Amino acid sequence: MRIESVALDNADPLATYREAFDLPQGLIYLDGNSLGALPRAVRDTLSKTVEVEWGQDLIKSWNTHDWINLPESVGEKIAPLLGAESGQVICTDSTSINLFKLIVAALQLRPGRRKILSQVDNFPTDLYMAQGIEALLGADRAQLVTVSAEEITASIDAETALVMLTHVNFRDGQIHDMAGVTRAAHEHGALVLWDLSHSTGAMPLALDALEVDFATGCGYKYLNGGPGAPAYIYVNRGHQDEAVQPLFGWMGHADAFSFSPDYQPAEGVWRFVTGTPSVIAMQALSAALDLFAGIDLEQVRQKSEVLTTRFIDSLVDCPELELISPAAAAARGSQVSFRHPQGYAIVQALAAAGVIGDYRDPGILRFGFSPLYTSFTEAEEAARLLRDILTSQSYLEPAFQVRQTVT
Repeated sequence: MRIESVALDNADPLATYREAFDLPQGLIYLDGNSLGALPRAVRDTLSKTVEVEWGQDLIKSWNTHDWINLPESVGEKIAPLLGAESGQVICTDSTSINLFKLIVAALQLRPGRRKILSQVDNFPTDLYMAQGIEALLGADRAQLVTVSAEEITASIDAETALVMLTHVNFRDGQIHDMAGVTRAAHEHGALVLWDLSHSTGAMPLALDALEVDFATGCGYKYLNGGPGAPAYIYVNRGHQDEAVQPLFGWMGHADAFSFSPDYQPAEGVWRFVTGTPSVIAMQALSAALDLFAGIDLEQVRQKSEVLTTRFIDSLVDCPELELISPAAAAARGSQVSFRHPQGYAIVQALAAAGVIGDYRDPGILRFGFSPLYTSFTEAEEAARLLRDILTSQSYLEPAFQVRQTVT
């Protein structure tokens, strides 16, 4: 099998991109679905930003280095990865804050409807934001309703204002039928909001073609923008004149530097900006996104499917691991998840052996495959080490049983 992996690596059209990343020697990194690796270009960009733009040019850099337009220029780099035409994506704030903005904007666009429909095991921050809005506005104006993934389309009705889903489930990697759900929501007069945090950069997306209403996602997973990298917002052009976001920040004003005491929203998607952009974080993400300029996302997706399939096939002789990701490659994102009663300890033992994955309750071992820098031989070696740990039960060592804050 190793010969096959080497052959696949030699034939991989994306193999050269690995050199664009600064990866530690001897480490197999399978956690790019949580924090992407460091692109080498980011280090150079941050050095210039800190030493020259901030250090020498100081406040002049808002103009001379165009800091002020980073939300737009970075958003424009993200737009092609979403299948979005220009003028619909802005880079701003965090995914959580953007969810708040978009949920409230959607409710305002559907007066008389209060139902926010979501998946019961959606990512917690998505649910928490909807719960907070319900507490803020009252259940007569906003009510979160959660159902299983299989019940989503059947649960959309005349009371539904918004269907809010994460495209790729963070626990098991299952992909929602974006086209089918979006179509069903629109047939009932509802809007859709997609969290694309576990999708963008790992697969082709087609928001414009599918007439998606809203989307958001983070910049630090497959986009490799760094820990806590800014998020982004997509607002379909058809909603931009009417959509009003609830956080009236000065940077979302039509003329921020008029310093008017009264808020007037900017035109287009810029109105979804709130406060001053984090320049250093924006510059890091911008440099990371430059890697995608010449990449065919269809090739990225094809490699992802082969990587994850081969990883799963390499572990079929480990019945103690319960595969909870979809068995069909087309139905899962760029990750593989297993369940085991000692999941946390196994992940710690793997880290000690040089393989970085991560753990999610309850009992889930999660492995993310970033096609730009993960090789087929690495995936095979990671599976071998995991089998060895399961066979030897080395995960039972006391050091691997100690739970750390971040899992």
